[in-house]
Amino acid sequence: MAVEQGSLSINSENIFPIIKKWLYSDHDIFVRELVSNGCDAITKLKKLELMGETSIPENHKFKILVEVNAEEKKLSFTDNGIGMDLAEVKEYINQIAFSGAADFLEKYKDKANEDQIIGHFGLGFYSAFMVANKVTIDTLSYKEGATPVHWESEDGTGFTMEDGDKEGFGTKITLYLNEDSYEFSNEYRIKEILEKYCSFMPVEIFLSKENAEQEYQTIDKEDIKEDDVVVEEFVEEAKTEEQENENGEKETVEISPRKEKAKINKRPVSLSDTTPLWTKHPNECTEEEYKTFYRNVFHDYKEPLFWIHLNMDYPFNLKGILYFPKLNTEYDRIEGTIKLYNNQVFIADNIKEVIPEFLLLLKGVIDCPDLPLNVSRSALQNDGFVKKISDYITKKVADKLSGMYKVDRENYEKYWDDINPFIKFGCLKDEKFSEKMKDYIIFKNLDKKYVTLTEYVEASKPETQKATTEDGQEVEAEVVENADTGNEDAKEEKKDVVYYVTDEQQQSQYINMFKEENIDALILTHNIDQPFITHLEQSNDKVRFQRIDADLTETFKEELDEEALKEETKTLSEVFKKALGKENLVVKVEKLKNENVSSVITLSEESRRMQDMMKMYAMDGMDPNMFGMGGETLVLNANNALVKYVFEHKDGQHTEILCKQLYDLAAISQRPLSAAAMTEFIARSNEIMMLLAK
Repeated sequence: MAVEQGSLSINSENIFPIIKKWLYSDHDIFVRELVSNGCDAITKLKKLELMGETSIPENHKFKILVEVNAEEKKLSFTDNGIGMDLAEVKEYINQIAFSGAADFLEKYKDKANEDQIIGHFGLGFYSAFMVANKVTIDTLSYKEGATPVHWESEDGTGFTMEDGDKEGFGTKITLYLNEDSYEFSNEYRIKEILEKYCSFMPVEIFLSKENAEQEYQTIDKEDIKEDDVVVEEFVEEAKTEEQENENGEKETVEISPRKEKAKINKRPVSLSDTTPLWTKHPNECTEEEYKTFYRNVFHDYKEPLFWIHLNMDYPFNLKGILYFPKLNTEYDRIEGTIKLYNNQVFIADNIKEVIPEFLLLLKGVIDCPDLPLNVSRSALQNDGFVKKISDYITKKVADKLSGMYKVDRENYEKYWDDINPFIKFGCLKDEKFSEKMKDYIIFKNLDKKYVTLTEYVEASKPETQKATTEDGQEVEAEVVENADTGNEDAKEEKKDVVYYVTDEQQQSQYINMFKEENIDALILTHNIDQPFITHLEQSNDKVRFQRIDADLTETFKEELDEEALKEETKTLSEVFKKALGKENLVVKVEKLKNENVSSVITLSEESRRMQDMMKMYAMDGMDPNMFGMGGETLVLNANNALVKYVFEHKDGQHTEILCKQLYDLAAISQRPLSAAAMTEFIARSNEIMMLLAK
């Protein structure tokens, strides 16, 4: 045919600056687009063969070849797929498939969101012009008698098209890189990009240097494959060595037998694993394969705890593997990676429209060919279908976890410390997930055993004893002493109190008191636990969480009329307020069963939560009382010898120092002292020891 010239059938002078600037945020993505186009061309030809519309030679090996030429600053992509004839080049290349170009430009000329701009237009091939001043296409259709076509364009503003000289069906696209993009002619840079986007494409991908000298390798003749190019065959003679035998005599021993060898052209190694693990049925995959895949993809050499293999064909096609990594870190530092693929083509990491937010703490791959992607393949078009995919993934994760709890609770408990932040975060973020998991949340108690909330509440219920009614019948009556929290509101609401610990070391004194009275508590030391217990209280109006240092239950106290301690309370309150210089300090005097406990500080659950909230919102300098919340209470044990001494020697020489020491000892059991307070505490402790030494 004669050389044909023309302008692209859009206002190319205006559209191409937009394509270059806005089509993709990462310019390296043009590699993915061009390789994907080649992969699509091969897939189409395979389908035509399956339909009986064409036949492919038996020895035809489908592949994509990427060649770099650093000297000439160019890069090419060659596939041996369906190819194009003249009419198809005109349709697919010369006419960019969208309508209303003028309206498009007017609407988006001041916008910067590339996904909205090109969301519905087939501009993938034109990503080449982000990095190239000149692009050529050499293509030959698979159709019998087709003529090769050569097409080229500089800056995408016009084109020339003529008969080409390509041999063999398929398409070769060559990019002559612009000055800002010379990096893409470097072999190692392109390899890095191919491994990022194309590691699992369903077609083998090879990378080589254009015009590079042929490399060779030597193999055993018996290992020659059908497509190997044999340069020469030769014999490697046996190798012998003189050795001393058992009798001390020297003899010649064969250490390597005679072998027939072959020198062949070096076999290329595909950069693409065409059948990644997620494409297989779970029954075909071994534990070691799952672990190897995890290491290779995520470069994490700590073994995952366990995994979920997603394999769904209806109502949509979705496959993937989600791994639960070993966390060992605080929640706000956890960063997972869920890689999203579309027909084995990498799209992006952590796309929240598809993957529920709480699952982003995991690592894994999800491949969904049915995703409604825009042309940049990096964002989703608005589609309710995507929500169904997200819901399905959530359901599968909840099913896996609940199933493990039911049939393998031992392992579930073993993994709990690692997976509980993820599960709790999921419950906070996803109501459906929370509903599915509510019966399978477990907690570690003071005995380091795992219990559900229901199990804890049942075990904490007061004992029953037989009581006799007026007509002589026996009935069960609750022994309420151990259930009394001293909180009248809780009694009225009849809520089950769930005690918990946030710092086992800091709250050790309270833990010991609880253990002495056989009262259990839950260990909640992770920073997600505070919002999570609020969530549990909101979803279960029968329970109330209370930190073990929020109040002293009646169980710790001797039965006593309040009037009996009225004098001690008045006196000790005045003495401690004066010694500590805290006029607003609330002081209570109780007779605790354990006389070794001298003093404790309690802070109501409501006040502590308010303080935590104020710290979260940088309001920690404000007074909780302005919100109607009380402050801390100093509880003194009237049975303790030191407290008795202060009461009996209220004006004594050492009373002030003892008051300060008792207060700090109580404070240390609830929270860390400030630097200044700790310095003073240490100095005072030394002073007290010096007094004892005299």
